[in-house]
Amino acid sequence: QVQVVESGGGSVQPGGSLRLSCVASGSIVTIYDMGWYRQVPGKQRELVARDAQSVGITYAASVKGRFTISRDNAKNTVYLQMDSLKSEDTAVYWCSVVLQRWDNRVSTYWGQGTQVTVSS
Repeated sequence: QVQVVESGGGSVQPGGSLRLSCVASGSIVTIYDMGWYRQVPGKQRELVARDAQSVGITYAASVKGRFTISRDNAKNTVYLQMDSLKSEDTAVYWCSVVLQRWDNRVSTYWGQGTQVTVSS
């Protein structure tokens, strides 16, 4: 069994900051990719930032320079530091983890989603 749990969402004024955390636990052998996606009602889920073993770190153009993704491999944890938040950053944020389990199966696991609201 694998669990992915996010934390850190909430409400903030424009220009403020939030830090999201995501922890993967369970029958994990190797974590390949960890990333963050977001979705607003009526739109498709979009990539925000991703730290992939194969290609390194990538950011959506809309968050580059404002958001920072980082990983603590010893803790199977990924963070998303969000600075200079804008109203258009309001969304449900999802953590995504690509990993290999003890049965050698490689799968993508998602967290439960956390709401980020940027409003004055």
